[in-house]
Amino acid sequence: MTGRSVIVTRPAREAAQWVSDLRDAGLDAVALPLIVIEPAADVEPLRAAWQRIGDYAALMFVSATAVEHFFQHRGAANSLAGHRFWATGPGTTRALLRAGVPRESIDAPPPEATRFDSEALWERVHAQVSPDVRVLIVRGGDEAGRPAGRDWLANEIDAARGHRDTVVAYRRLPPSLDVVQRKLAMDGAEGRAIWLFSSSEAIGNLQRAMPGVQWHAASAVATHARIGEAARGAGFGTLRVCTPLLEALVASIESLA
Repeated sequence: MTGRSVIVTRPAREAAQWVSDLRDAGLDAVALPLIVIEPAADVEPLRAAWQRIGDYAALMFVSATAVEHFFQHRGAANSLAGHRFWATGPGTTRALLRAGVPRESIDAPPPEATRFDSEALWERVHAQVSPDVRVLIVRGGDEAGRPAGRDWLANEIDAARGHRDTVVAYRRLPPSLDVVQRKLAMDGAEGRAIWLFSSSEAIGNLQRAMPGVQWHAASAVATHARIGEAARGAGFGTLRVCTPLLEALVASIESLA
């Protein structure tokens, strides 16, 4: 076990679950959310998407948060039958199941996958896309409600001559750190705690929230190679990359002890 605490940087609701799981595994985990989740400022596009749900052969969700905010606007008459539901990872899959989506209607990378991202998902669903097939991408947006995030899968749908629409289900905002949170961040910067990153955006928000701080003494675990690259670019001195599964996370964290 490591004697250093683990700083979980996911949005508050998700961070609470990760902190609980890591503590159950014997680690001293604490939450420092670096992305703030807020509802979409304009919910009419969400309601409209549900009204035309029959147009879509598949709905792709970028996160569990996208699932939760999208399904808040489901009407009683909106049927889930006849659609495929795409999930990038196990957390999104669990959210779809909680929302009432039948497991057999969900496409996602298998639990034993070495990565959970759009590329791994596309390997499983690309055969579903052909000319004139329409897909709805449900994602987060920036503070103004503009779609935010990678367009890789959307571009693959375009290349396959499918049609895709995008709807913003929630907004992702930078945090405003208080005195206690800044002290925790400095513990991480100076190597007294281990960072756990599951988003490149969180790393960027941390840099903007703590201008002038050097990160060469900091240790971090990243849940994707792309996030690891962002951490290296920010100057983090020691880094591990692993899948976002509890056993792998614990092993990576303990390797930094």
